[in-house]
Amino acid sequence: ATQIPFRLNQTQALLTFEDEEVAQRLLQMGKHTVNLDEKRAELRVKPFALEMGIKFELHVTVSGKKINVSEVPDLPIPEEWMRDKLELNFYKSEQGGVVEKVSYDKQSRTAAITFRTPGATNGFVRCTKQPFLVNGRFYRLSVSPDTNIHVEKFQLCRGIAKKTILLEGIEETEDDEESVQDMIEIHFQKPSNGGGEIETIKYVSEGVTWVCFEE
Repeated sequence: ATQIPFRLNQTQALLTFEDEEVAQRLLQMGKHTVNLDEKRAELRVKPFALEMGIKFELHVTVSGKKINVSEVPDLPIPEEWMRDKLELNFYKSEQGGVVEKVSYDKQSRTAAITFRTPGATNGFVRCTKQPFLVNGRFYRLSVSPDTNIHVEKFQLCRGIAKKTILLEGIEETEDDEESVQDMIEIHFQKPSNGGGEIETIKYVSEGVTWVCFEE
């Protein structure tokens, strides 16, 4: 399940009820007078809405025939010669095979090698460095399979938890955070106050905290 974070600020509380009807009834009432440390506090009840988010599916396709090569040495030879040397190098390598096409860019020192046989690039997933012999000198090329990345089902979303309410206006008291949370819970559990069975409750007396919800 997707974890959706929510920032709970100082003097706020989140209550999640077992029954959705209880939360909706409390929202309709709007304000509640709660006894906190022998003081009467006017608390505001608001709908609980998560921040705007983005949902999408990310699909990555790894080519079985094409690899990307970088760190090709910059040598004073014609580009056509370099393409031929790259083709010969990957044709002879243990991971490669018959080369169908070589694209080489001298300026960026990169190349793309396309093999004739599907699955020829499988060995390069584990081996990211490839020896390259040119003019009697060894170089090491960086190699990676060619990938195609595309996004599907992109959509903006905003979640509203119908069983959860947000309480605001909780004044500071001399009691500790747990005691205040207990007093709030007792008030909103009573049917005479429009409440009901509470599933979870979280109150913050100082600073902020992050609460995670599962989508």
